[in-house]
Amino acid sequence: MNAPMRTLQIINVRWFNATAWYGLYLATLLRNAGHDTRVLVLEGTASAAKAREWGADVVPMDLNAANPLRLARTYAAMHRLVREFRPHVVNCHRGEGFLLWGILKRQMAGEAGGFRLVRTRGDQRLPKNNAANRWLHGSVADAVVATNSVMARHFTDVLGVSPERVHTILGGVDARRFRFDEAGRTRVRAEFGYDDGHFVVGLLGRFDEVKGQRETIEAVAELYHGQGLRHLRLLLLGFDSATPQAEVEGWIRRYKLQDIAAISGRRDDVVACLSALDAGVVASKWSETIARAALEIMSCHRPLVSTSVGVMPDLLDGEALFPPADVPALAEAVRRLATEPEYRTTLLAGQQPRIRSLSGDDFLGRTLALYNSIL
Repeated sequence: MNAPMRTLQIINVRWFNATAWYGLYLATLLRNAGHDTRVLVLEGTASAAKAREWGADVVPMDLNAANPLRLARTYAAMHRLVREFRPHVVNCHRGEGFLLWGILKRQMAGEAGGFRLVRTRGDQRLPKNNAANRWLHGSVADAVVATNSVMARHFTDVLGVSPERVHTILGGVDARRFRFDEAGRTRVRAEFGYDDGHFVVGLLGRFDEVKGQRETIEAVAELYHGQGLRHLRLLLLGFDSATPQAEVEGWIRRYKLQDIAAISGRRDDVVACLSALDAGVVASKWSETIARAALEIMSCHRPLVSTSVGVMPDLLDGEALFPPADVPALAEAVRRLATEPEYRTTLLAGQQPRIRSLSGDDFLGRTLALYNSIL
């Protein structure tokens, strides 16, 4: 169908993590393209607050309830919403509530309020190979979206979902916003005391064990103290999260990097901060099923190296990848970035065509093509 469609994006995520970002960014793209889109959230959560901040048409719903009476009330509310809004597509970005939407879809099949059901799987956990998952993903859902090829292969090879039902959509980045900012680079480098002789490597991400801040600090310390790369600088673009900033500062002191490592804290000028880098690192030890930070770094025209987790092999060539939690391999990747201009040039030349195919417009186009194919 070429006419505007009505969609429900189910983003019942407590934190504003990559899964919530993927669903909310998609909802924003759909709304801006003229499609009537409502976002279902858990009231009182970070993702609900962000949805309102972004101007989404928010519908609070208790989809994560475990109490049978609360679930019954939620199911009744879902039924009323579908009858009133009559969505063409319901897209579930989390597993909680997916079964209820599957039951409702079957109940309303053939009715005027019937809808197509999509399950988007953007979290790190592979779905268990059990009868319920095989039924939900293989028979009830009209399509399954995987945000990386590992997840897509799990659906087809392990759960036995027909390949025609499985679609890999990596997401996208707002290329109009995330683009190299020369003036911002100059300003931020001056703020942190970087001169033209410094090579600044940066890691963008919440402070959390999974993101590999400690391993990155250890690798930079080996290069700076052990191998004499005195022009190296480290900028950690992050703030308090699962790991307190005080703990990260303790790692910096332990490895004697107080003079060359900085923490950005919360910033409104993320694009300028990314532009201030000479290269980016994704050091995650697991997860990265969507890799928002990687997309933003690449979109700002910064060469990137990364662990080989999640979606990263879908984004980067093998030359840019190293094993997770492997500090010597991480150090070697950073050493090459800091000392081999040809390596940086080669990485950048290979990564830019890839990121140009992952704009917000491409994300929207691929999703609409999927939606239209099942209507």
